[in-house]
Amino acid sequence: MFKRVVGHVKAVDGVNLEIASHRTLALVGESGCGKTTVGRGILQLLPADGGRVVFEGQDLAALSSAALRERRRDIQIIFQDPYASLNPRMRVRDIIAEGMSALGVLDSESAPEARLDEILAQVGLQADMKWRYPHEFSGGQRQRIAIARALAVEPKLIVCDEPTSALDVSVQAQILNLLRDLQSRLGLAYLFITHNIAVVEYLAHEVAVMYLGRIVECGRVDEVLTTPAHPYTQALLSAVPLVDQSRKAEVIRLKGEMPSPANPPRGCHFHPRCVQANDLCRSAYPSASNVGASHVVNCHLYSEIK
Repeated sequence: MFKRVVGHVKAVDGVNLEIASHRTLALVGESGCGKTTVGRGILQLLPADGGRVVFEGQDLAALSSAALRERRRDIQIIFQDPYASLNPRMRVRDIIAEGMSALGVLDSESAPEARLDEILAQVGLQADMKWRYPHEFSGGQRQRIAIARALAVEPKLIVCDEPTSALDVSVQAQILNLLRDLQSRLGLAYLFITHNIAVVEYLAHEVAVMYLGRIVECGRVDEVLTTPAHPYTQALLSAVPLVDQSRKAEVIRLKGEMPSPANPPRGCHFHPRCVQANDLCRSAYPSASNVGASHVVNCHLYSEIK
């Protein structure tokens, strides 16, 4: 009421990620753990209190507004809800051309129709669909329009914020195949935010597991999914349904709920829910330990591994 500061929330704390061109890094975790905040922080849509976002040698957080605007076309985002992210009062042609005009790729009033048709073809839509409004499309088609809008400014990195979670399963597969094909043809890099392990296994090259604002485990997909080291990652993977019932594994059930980021536990943030927690886990946050060629885990169970 009196506009006083009563506390601070570290939605993202000490996260360190690296994404190479032509590669997909999946960011996995429960709802509320800070995944979307990471993506929007990279895009500079949310101000960060510290840290750096280095893109092609430039720290985006240190750029002036004018300099940052010039780099906007290099990093784009695909939002979770394909309907809410599109202006319902604009035709598809204007939705795609708007970003091109704003970032100086092409003037929206004179954008060559051939270029717009080419972009629509890239995402599997017909050229005459550009005269329609978003409500005239299905959910999958609307997400293709959102992808086309991102592609229109020729980006190098796309933040995919759970782009398939609002779609039917069959449509999810089509969108994932499209994203994979676009990466192969255009050399795109993806930060793919998701909670679906099956999507990670299909699309990603590297994966980072996030819990309460921090990365607890990261590495190549084959390393992390085959030999998960952190108890939280093990619990996530144990909940994934298996087609082969003969390989049925025990489901690890976590006790309680994820703590509030406004009041995180002392020590390892996961220790109140971890069955393997010890006194050290309750007093100090674990440092990073290498358990494989590119496999890193923040857990006291591996703190003696060099």
